[in-house]
Amino acid sequence: MGDEIRPFTISIPDADLSDLHQRLRRTRFPTELEDAGNDHGAPLADIRRLVTYWAEEYDWRKAEAELNALPHFTTTLQASGGFEALDVHFVHMRSKRADAIPLLFAHGWPGSFLEATKLLNPLTAPPDDSTPAFHVVAPSLPGYGFSEASKKRGFGADEIGEMFHQLMLRLGYDEYATQGGDWGFMITRAMGRRYAPEHVKAQHVNLNHFPQPSFWRNPGTFFRTMLAALVTGFSEREKRGFARSRWFKDEGMGYFAMQSTRPQTIGYALADSPTALLAWIYEKLVDWTDSYPWTPDELCTWISIYWFSTAGPRAAVQLYYEFTHASPSPSSSTHAQTQSKGNYGIGKDGGGSANDARSKELTEFQDVKLALAHFPRDVLLLPGYWGHGLGNLVYEKYHDKGGHFAAWECPEAIVDDLRTMFGPNGGARGVIKTKGS
Repeated sequence: MGDEIRPFTISIPDADLSDLHQRLRRTRFPTELEDAGNDHGAPLADIRRLVTYWAEEYDWRKAEAELNALPHFTTTLQASGGFEALDVHFVHMRSKRADAIPLLFAHGWPGSFLEATKLLNPLTAPPDDSTPAFHVVAPSLPGYGFSEASKKRGFGADEIGEMFHQLMLRLGYDEYATQGGDWGFMITRAMGRRYAPEHVKAQHVNLNHFPQPSFWRNPGTFFRTMLAALVTGFSEREKRGFARSRWFKDEGMGYFAMQSTRPQTIGYALADSPTALLAWIYEKLVDWTDSYPWTPDELCTWISIYWFSTAGPRAAVQLYYEFTHASPSPSSSTHAQTQSKGNYGIGKDGGGSANDARSKELTEFQDVKLALAHFPRDVLLLPGYWGHGLGNLVYEKYHDKGGHFAAWECPEAIVDDLRTMFGPNGGARGVIKTKGS
């Protein structure tokens, strides 16, 4: 396996563009009930409008040129355990500052490397020398964007984390920080579990995938929660968070059930119909954000990266199946494999599923500098202190706006968090050795 870093240019063949337009124009739309609203899924009027725009007005070549202005690369990586070598795509923007901090940005579903693009300039080129600078690495997860996908069973978050660690070492970053939400949370936690504190020195996460407090695992948090539940009451923000999390569990997780049990079945629709792909993802982009004003061009670029992806849009949903069917690692603690049932334990999978033990081992304490970001319209909004035991907490911020795609919706919030975390008075300052430190 070669270890070369190869420049990469996005170049979608004209034939693929023509095929996309033909498929969009041949869409057979479903009917819709009167006054259907949003509670049945993506509204017909929205999808009709976007399909027409995507087919007749959207300029992929313009978007492609703008994306190609970024420094894209590929390299070949291979996870252990008998998996094949894969070409992995990534954006790598280096700062001019010698003391810049290496930062891995890991996206989730239904996102892509695109989410990191609003962070690149402010993180790599801060306004003054007192503000931390970063070298940003934003890979496409295997099976997403312009990365190849594994064809073997069992390729999940651990394997992706192993490959991303290989990538950082190959780029010369022996010590680095990570940032992630959605699958990025799971992947960077998997990396921390294996490579902290020697290599992974700090984590910034923006998904409240926290373990429900238990007496055996975290008695202090358990008693604090019981006190709030029985005596003092939860804060208004916590009450809204529980309500939002319950809504997601009860009304917003149909996609999770399908993708984690029958990814091949939904894959036929996603691979064959760009309209199906659009509707499947558009619903989440609306429901999971904080009234973000999506433009038609933003939406079409977002979905086009899935449609034109190297492995095809079906490949991206396989990670759900692998995660929910993965066995817990042998080193996970006994308590981490015991799921507490209750009114508050609402994980990314809704709680109580076969992957509870796997989720819990990723939320065990890790010896890293930890920052937690809470956004009011994310899909999981659990009390922030439930996450304090994930690592050595050095920073926490309750943001006033933002949802699941925080790096895209409010990139300034992520940038400010990272600058504060690693800034002159930040708890993670100096934890990563850089060439200029």
